Amino acid sequence: MAKRVKVVLNETINKLGFTGDLVEVAPGYARNYLIPKGLGIVATPGILRQVEQRRLKELERLKAEKDAAEARKVALETIGRFVIKKQVGEAEAIFGTVTTQEVADAVEAATNQSLDRRGISLPDIHKTGFYQAQIKLHPEVIATVEVQVAPL
Repeated sequence: MAKRVKVVLNETINKLGFTGDLVEVAPGYARNYLIPKGLGIVATPGILRQVEQRRLKELERLKAEKDAAEARKVALETIGRFVIKKQVGEAEAIFGTVTTQEVADAVEAATNQSLDRRGISLPDIHKTGFYQAQIKLHPEVIATVEVQVAPL
């Protein structure tokens, strides 16, 4: 059985690992494919220290991103209610429906914070009234706000 070689990946490789991962591969695979193509570097103590420093910086960046999302959540939930005006017909039924883009525009008008409409989930809205909207600000942070549909 041949000895395995430890390699730090420079790029994500399908079924092997992600960028910065330390993997053990066959010596021929490392020598003939990974290293010449620049996909990996032989793991030395200096390289491992660099990888650990990069990983710590990435963790700090992700924590800062989550903290910013938490702050946005507090700001959105403090405001609490956003009003969307729609044309109304009989029995307070609105023409069309309220879209996620309309909610994103209402939030942006009230807070000057742009939101991605794909992160907003709404119930089916066909009448005037109050509805709960979920806004995904981060994979782990979801804000719940109230949307009021009012006649135009």
